[in-house]
Amino acid sequence: MLELDHLVVSAKTLDEGVRAVERTLGVRMAPGGAHPAMGTHNRLLHLGAGLYLEVIAVDPEAKAPPRRRWFGLDGFGEKARLTHWVARSDDLSSTLGAAPDGSGALMDLTRGELSWQMAVPEDGTVPFGGAFPALIGWQGAEHPSSRLPDCGCRLLGLDIQHPQASALAGALAGLIDDPRIAVQPGPAPRLSAMIETPSGRKILA
Repeated sequence: MLELDHLVVSAKTLDEGVRAVERTLGVRMAPGGAHPAMGTHNRLLHLGAGLYLEVIAVDPEAKAPPRRRWFGLDGFGEKARLTHWVARSDDLSSTLGAAPDGSGALMDLTRGELSWQMAVPEDGTVPFGGAFPALIGWQGAEHPSSRLPDCGCRLLGLDIQHPQASALAGALAGLIDDPRIAVQPGPAPRLSAMIETPSGRKILA
């Protein structure tokens, strides 16, 4: 069974994405790091035990990878927004076998003392236009959320809209059961998160 692991805000630049999140939520993001294998870097925000928010962008100082970057970041030119969600598994190989075609191939990744596997699609885009979760498996007992300062933010709900909502819900059935996640019809893939903050409830989309 999958568990909600983190939310992903994609941005043209890391600074732009951080400003957008901090302006919306009214809190400061924590440092993250770089992903040399993907040519990206990030900043993070604690959302509770085992859960965090990631702002990610192409790292202009990194060497371009020999493959498409994850989360559709190659050529991403839109305003910073919530584009993906990530779910973790204790048995990533088995989960990948039950996931839709195009969910990706397993890659071994590290950042500092953290190590994990991730299913990375060849074209950099997960099924259902980002509405299906990217799949991750952490190696070791430590989760990134345990390293982040608690700024008083908690995820209350994740709303996922998609033109093929029934098919998406069917693909998720049996893989994840989280009352915070709602799948419903919409004209295009769209994610929005309701987050409790020290200054009240905010919508991040």
